[in-house]
Amino acid sequence: MKNKKYFVIDFDSTFTKVEALDVLGEISLKTNDQKDTILEEIKAITDRCMEGELSFRQSLNERIKLLEAKKDHIEHLITRLKEKVSTSFKRNKEFFSEHADHIYIISNGFSDFIVPIVTEYGVKKENVFANKFEFDAEGNIVGFDPSNELSSNNGKVEVIKKLKLAGEVYVIGDGYNDYEIKAGGLANMFYAFTENVERTPVLQKADHIAPSLDEVLYVNKMNTALSYPKNRIKVLLLENIHPDAVRILKEEGYTVEKHPTGLDEDELCEKVRDVSVLGIRSKTQVTKKVLESANRLIAIGAFCIGTNQIDLEEALKNGVTVFNAPYSNTRSVVELAIAEIILLMRNLPDKMMLMHQGKWDKSAKDSYEIRGKKIGIIGYGNIGSQLSVLAENMGMDVYYYDLVDRLTLGNATKCNSLDELLSLSDVISLHVDGRKENKNFISDPQFEKMKDGVIFLNLSRGQVVDIEALKKNILSGKVRGTAIDVFPEEPKSNKDELKTALKGLPNTLLTPHIGGSTLEAQVNIAHFVPGQIMDYMNTGSTTNSVNFPNVRLPEFKNAHRLIHIHHNMPGILAKINNILAEFKTNIVGQYLKTNETIGYVITDIDKAYNKEVIKKMKAIEGTIWFRVLY
Repeated sequence: MKNKKYFVIDFDSTFTKVEALDVLGEISLKTNDQKDTILEEIKAITDRCMEGELSFRQSLNERIKLLEAKKDHIEHLITRLKEKVSTSFKRNKEFFSEHADHIYIISNGFSDFIVPIVTEYGVKKENVFANKFEFDAEGNIVGFDPSNELSSNNGKVEVIKKLKLAGEVYVIGDGYNDYEIKAGGLANMFYAFTENVERTPVLQKADHIAPSLDEVLYVNKMNTALSYPKNRIKVLLLENIHPDAVRILKEEGYTVEKHPTGLDEDELCEKVRDVSVLGIRSKTQVTKKVLESANRLIAIGAFCIGTNQIDLEEALKNGVTVFNAPYSNTRSVVELAIAEIILLMRNLPDKMMLMHQGKWDKSAKDSYEIRGKKIGIIGYGNIGSQLSVLAENMGMDVYYYDLVDRLTLGNATKCNSLDELLSLSDVISLHVDGRKENKNFISDPQFEKMKDGVIFLNLSRGQVVDIEALKKNILSGKVRGTAIDVFPEEPKSNKDELKTALKGLPNTLLTPHIGGSTLEAQVNIAHFVPGQIMDYMNTGSTTNSVNFPNVRLPEFKNAHRLIHIHHNMPGILAKINNILAEFKTNIVGQYLKTNETIGYVITDIDKAYNKEVIKKMKAIEGTIWFRVLY
């Protein structure tokens, strides 16, 4: 009997995401002109009570008077509350039916609406203890049964005393009155439930903080809907990533830490030690040393297009998959390029500077339309090809060069060599990646092959242009105008100084790596990258990963998914299947993808299996990572 575990669970802000009386107020006060003011007052009374500042009976009386609610409103309330059951409770519905005899709902709320909600989850009606409303002859809610212990302070303690539960008692709740059960010596553990609300005085009294029901079940070694509580998965987001990404990842249940700037190698090595997901932009360098320091790292999200700041091969060797946002800010970069081409062709940077100095230089000298000019696009990927479309629509003749055979859009012309493009273009826009081989991709030899008076743009990567060579060619007039958005060395934050030889040069636009920095682009990226990461964490799908074998996996139901990442060596799949056969484990589905470095095996198996399977699969020679999903 002593080994039995009883779970005593609160209702408001625990079983449901909301305080039921607050929702009842939204219904009953719908036509009241003072609705918002009254609801704020009700909420304030609730908070004061939950934090132990106000007696429960006093708070209950005050709230019922303010509600002006009727019996008819309760059905509407029940409908609303069914939609507001806490996410982790919905996810673990089986827990309630499997352990129905040992689960109690003890609440200072009202059984009138609690019973219809919790019994749908398998909780027994006789295991629900709560207050009951009292009504007048017209059906108005006028009060509650004052003889019920739960209408008074310490009411939960009195109920537990009478139950005389023979075993270990675990209390899960968000309020001070839930803690009182433990304080009264009637519970073994008090879990402060924070999925919906955090109350500092309650957290200070907790034996354990539970951001979800998954956490409670996990620490008690009970079956959960998730293989690992998401609150234990730490996410580190650097470089002021958009708040939507923070919100999405937190709503998924992850513990998220954000940092406004990039970190140098040593700082990142220290920060990343127990991080499972790392989110960066372009400044942070994820080196071999950083990856070796990351003991738990599973995925990296690059909240940008480029991934050259990440050692992709080393990430692969460590079983870390990398996702980026290859399309999310394409339009933003292209619009900036078009705007800069127009500005430079009209020699506007110099004219605007003169205006700020009070000088009026009204003339058409060095001012041209872009219509009819030849634009040469180096790199015809997502951005280059879209620039091609917009430039052609504005009347430019488009030429492009790319090492990869690309589909030509519109009337663009493919050049057979870089030299051909350089020699015929009036405007050159650079859109190549930052791989090591592209360092100083454009230098003196390339500038010599360009037309005199060329307009030159780099919105790709800083190290691909020899800055000293560019400066020399600007001063000589070879380059009549230039726009540079990226630099070989960039400041870590907005507080640091930009150091470049290009400052103060004629008809030169310098922008602080903002090609993709529009609100639209940042919102798109903030939704796309977390979506890819969460899909990988939840299902194992690696679609759009830039370094892993790409696998799109079907949803798995009534099964466990085993994910095995290993060095690409012969016989691993056979060893996996031999272990499964040894323990008579039924395979529901299996998927294998490899590249030259790793193998990625996903195996769906029946829910019933011997736990020795996991130990043996982890011990297979060559294993990098092993995860179980269910």
